[in-house]
Amino acid sequence: MSAIVGIVGEGLLADYVRDELASQYQVVRQTDFEADVPKGADIVLVLHDTWNPSIHQTAEEVLRRAGIPWLRGFVSFGEGVIGPLVRPNTQGCSRCADLRHLMAGRDRNEMWQLQQSLTETSRKSPDPWASRIGLLQISHVLTEEVQRSLQGEHVHSEGRVCIINLKALKSSWHTILPDSVCPVCSQIPDDSKGLAQIKLKRSPKIPGSFRCRSLDELKKVLAKDYLDHRTGIFNGKMVDLIPPFADVGVNLPLFAGDEGVAGRTHSYALSELTAILEGLERACGMTPRGKRTVVKDSYRNLKDQALNPITVGVHAKEQYARADFPFEQFHPDKKMNWVWGYSFLQERPILVPELLSYYSLGCGQGFVYETSNGCALGGSLEEAIFYGILEVVERDSFLMTWYAELPLPRLDPYSANDKELELMIDRVRAVAGYDLYFCNATMENRIPSVWAIAKNRKEKGLNIICAAGSHLDPVRAVKSSVHELAAMMLTLDEKLETNKDEFMRMLHDSSLVTKMDDHGMLYGLPQAEERLQFLLDNNRPLRTFDEEFKWKSKHEDLTDDLQDILQEFRRLNLDVIVVDQSTSETKRNGLHCVKVLIPGMLPMTFGHHLTRVTGLERVLRVPMELGYTKQPLTMEQLNRHPHPFP
Repeated sequence: MSAIVGIVGEGLLADYVRDELASQYQVVRQTDFEADVPKGADIVLVLHDTWNPSIHQTAEEVLRRAGIPWLRGFVSFGEGVIGPLVRPNTQGCSRCADLRHLMAGRDRNEMWQLQQSLTETSRKSPDPWASRIGLLQISHVLTEEVQRSLQGEHVHSEGRVCIINLKALKSSWHTILPDSVCPVCSQIPDDSKGLAQIKLKRSPKIPGSFRCRSLDELKKVLAKDYLDHRTGIFNGKMVDLIPPFADVGVNLPLFAGDEGVAGRTHSYALSELTAILEGLERACGMTPRGKRTVVKDSYRNLKDQALNPITVGVHAKEQYARADFPFEQFHPDKKMNWVWGYSFLQERPILVPELLSYYSLGCGQGFVYETSNGCALGGSLEEAIFYGILEVVERDSFLMTWYAELPLPRLDPYSANDKELELMIDRVRAVAGYDLYFCNATMENRIPSVWAIAKNRKEKGLNIICAAGSHLDPVRAVKSSVHELAAMMLTLDEKLETNKDEFMRMLHDSSLVTKMDDHGMLYGLPQAEERLQFLLDNNRPLRTFDEEFKWKSKHEDLTDDLQDILQEFRRLNLDVIVVDQSTSETKRNGLHCVKVLIPGMLPMTFGHHLTRVTGLERVLRVPMELGYTKQPLTMEQLNRHPHPFP
């Protein structure tokens, strides 16, 4: 008995497909779903000569309920679109495909408005580019997909769409990742204590690294699943040939605009993969997409199981009192959203304000400005936590040094006896014209940290660039900081010259430093160099790596390194709180994303008016504990200039 194929739709495309399939299968044809689904259909095709989102929405509802797989074909703005094949009770649907396709386009806002408008109505007239030959081409692809599906063979449209240029008849297949928060097919769970529980597992290192999965392994899936100019989470890449090292950026399209994310290594191929990983971290950290937030209450009502927001640093009363300040002072009786994290100090799940766990949520509606502090992606949950902690440490060390103006020990980079590092330093000097200086910024947690400075030897260009790095291996921390420094070399010289007057005004009025870029550009001015003299003093003797760094990692498993770090923070009575930000988009390839918060440590902020030190008394006492001062500092003694973190 032949299979039954249902065709829902009207127009030439539906006619062509019916004619091609009628000789092999029983075809049931109807114009819409008013008479319910095609009776006895093994697969349903929804076919139109135009884009009709309202019909696709109806198909999702009725065919999922009926348990029938379906495939769509339509014409939109001169292109034929086929797929994806939608199966009942599985993630990945036509709504996911529309969102991916829409977001990857340059006109995403306009297309979103058009889609919402078309969802309210039903279009009848065919697309002006729907030529007969073009529709025939679409029908041939559709027919082959139906045959493959009914014969149990591999179907090209499984998790993919085919886009056909109806002018050139050129076709291409594009991956569609299920949207983790899709209102149609998402299987996102409610946030809960149980999901927040963390039990660390073994995470063997790749020999010679502090990673548990290699880029060679991941390169098979990263570009294929995530980078596609028509449907990808990232819709483009740019190779920057100007900096001294290989710099590749990928574009993360958002409704608010495009956001570039860069990868920097010694290879353009590896930099592209690194950029994709950085971009996935950014995408996971913006808003909850792996679990559905369900707790909304005041801190006063939740304090027995919640993090006290004051302990992570808030803005000063004087900042909140400004008429134009975008945030409101924290009040324990004000209701807010909370998500579940895990406290390693208390060894239990703990509630964390959502706006501290996802860094885009506090803009204009919370009590602090939160960035990507502590966000990290890893090949295992343990790896992600490891690098999330290192980022918190890196930024804390940088800000502690800046606020207390610590005269850090200067390092002799050649004492590391690392040939690659020596070549990196030589290349920066020869290609970009910068001398590099490194200081030991390790704080009381003993985790190796460095402050790196690039000093321009040329008459033009950024005068000073600063960066930071933290790692159990101090050489890796230094190399990471060099890559960060190199990213700003030569690329921003014209911007400095063009806007020099603006940056000079910032030098005299710190309130004008309002954006991330302003911090680095301000210290590109030669006139700002005096603010860094506490680090640039050449009278201090150079210290060797062996003299300065005492932490030695000999473990073959990254989890053992992580346990050592956690034990160090327990010794200091500092909590490490982890919020799992992973989504279905990352988990499909075994990638995990986390947000790490360590209450008491200094959070990086951008925009001088958004500084956060209130509630963080540690910044006053640690300089004394490390022997830099004879007594605790006062808030009035802290450095009042904008920090130079780029």
